[in-house]
Amino acid sequence: MQTAAIEVRDLGILFRRNRRGRRSIKDLFGGASRRTRPGEFWALREVSFQVSPGEAIGVIGRNGQGKSTLLKLVAGVLLPDEGRVDVNGGVAPLIEITGGFVGDLTVRENVRLTAGLHGMSKDEVARRYDGIIDFAELDDFQDTPYKHLSNGMKVRLAFSVVSQLEEPILLVDEVLAVGDKAFREKCYTRIDELLAEGRTLFFVSHNERDLRRFCTRGLYLREHRLVMDGPLGDVLDRYNADTGMG
Repeated sequence: MQTAAIEVRDLGILFRRNRRGRRSIKDLFGGASRRTRPGEFWALREVSFQVSPGEAIGVIGRNGQGKSTLLKLVAGVLLPDEGRVDVNGGVAPLIEITGGFVGDLTVRENVRLTAGLHGMSKDEVARRYDGIIDFAELDDFQDTPYKHLSNGMKVRLAFSVVSQLEEPILLVDEVLAVGDKAFREKCYTRIDELLAEGRTLFFVSHNERDLRRFCTRGLYLREHRLVMDGPLGDVLDRYNADTGMG
């Protein structure tokens, strides 16, 4: 029996609208009621699904329904308050363009730092460095502090580093929407190549064309719960009908 690349069971996470009403130590370490306190809300609740190795999954829903939160839970950036997330294999996360990068360090220094944080050895970084810079189209900016790059340049650098990782699961949020059209297409070609290698894709997007390009299956989040899991076309039809776009 094939082991799932990602398995999510009865997943739930509480967020707070402000700093008031913070839970006590007792709440955090046993004896906590799952009823919400004032100022709290469930960003996700009772979410369950499995992803097989090599699948390309599109996560769909209106803003504020928990799509990016779900991606961060799979990445291990956030921890659930209920249920569990099991990920079998390493992840290559492209979630936030500033994640892992240091403003005062140069592009060159940030490539070495960030690639190292993702698990690349010094030899691997040295071997892949020129390819990372070339893909990101930042040859003339290698000694420029990261904080002086435009948002588009930051996206190019982040994607270039992450796409060089050999992890089996690729997590992509809508950060690619910041890049220009030509570079976005370059990134999408690279995603096609990774999928052809058998990588697993977990992709959050509002762009129906992009979803249809990469994904065969969809997860539809509404009111912070998973309301449909099925073939991408069927899920998009349901979403468009619910939002009046069908």
